[in-house]
Amino acid sequence: MPQSNPFQDKLVTVFGGGGFIGNYVAQGLLERGARLRIASRNPEKGFSLQPLADLGQLQFARCDITNEQSVAAAISGASYVVNLVGVFSGNLTKVMGEAPGTMARLAAKEGVEALVHVSAIGPGAESSAEYARAKAQGEQAVSEAFPKATILRPSIVFGKDDNFLNMFGQMISTLPVLPVFGPDAKLQLVYVDDVAEAVLNALENPDKHGGKTFELGGPEQLSMMEINHRIAAAQGRKRRFLAMPDGMSSLFAALPGTPMSRDQWTLLKAGNVVSGDFPGFKQLGIEPKPLGLFLDKWMIRYRKFGRFGLSNERASS
Repeated sequence: MPQSNPFQDKLVTVFGGGGFIGNYVAQGLLERGARLRIASRNPEKGFSLQPLADLGQLQFARCDITNEQSVAAAISGASYVVNLVGVFSGNLTKVMGEAPGTMARLAAKEGVEALVHVSAIGPGAESSAEYARAKAQGEQAVSEAFPKATILRPSIVFGKDDNFLNMFGQMISTLPVLPVFGPDAKLQLVYVDDVAEAVLNALENPDKHGGKTFELGGPEQLSMMEINHRIAAAQGRKRRFLAMPDGMSSLFAALPGTPMSRDQWTLLKAGNVVSGDFPGFKQLGIEPKPLGLFLDKWMIRYRKFGRFGLSNERASS
């Protein structure tokens, strides 16, 4: 008789498990009875998970994913491996291009049952963005070393504690006039809980989902201008948004110390929506949730008077 819960008492190593998406993946694994190892350069970022775990269910490993011995130690004894590491600074090629291949090779050597590698929509070996090139290299390395690995490509991930909605939310709450870079760029924002569920579903059923690539996008495509307007409306604020020309946006992204890197601008300009060439949430048994389901509630903290700041009539501040 097949085991109803494949994670029960099995060790799962999650690289990058202390990060934004990792926190949600980790919670799902703990709920399903897995023994969890958070492998990260800064594992203390995952300490908030400790109250959710039973005695001995959660462990932390300080890991440098560019160091093979460090990766091998993190994988040792694991039945499942998840890679969530993604960066926009530092040596992108080493971290997202080479390191995933090392993980996959060592996972295969260890006899790991399933491997899920989280990439991103729009990887491209010929892209002008180093981020996209590194992601493409990482996907290829993982597939070669662990052919039954599942690759997930989410669009921009949103959640209550993300760095996307909250960055714009803070700016909109403060500034009366705001520039919008890539105003017509289309994004298919995807809810972090849905991405975490996709990871778990793929991980627990490698016979069905292994060896495949999935593109994960939310149920609607929104332009950057639309997203800004929605955030302002959720705050009850009237704001003026200025569509910035591409030349000025590119120049801004090239300046040091700005919140947007050149790679981020290049990727934003291209948009971030599913291509339709790969399976998606439906094939993983998930119905993705729209941004509108959460935005009003999450923007309460940015309203002028918090939860008392939005009555039947929208504020003008």
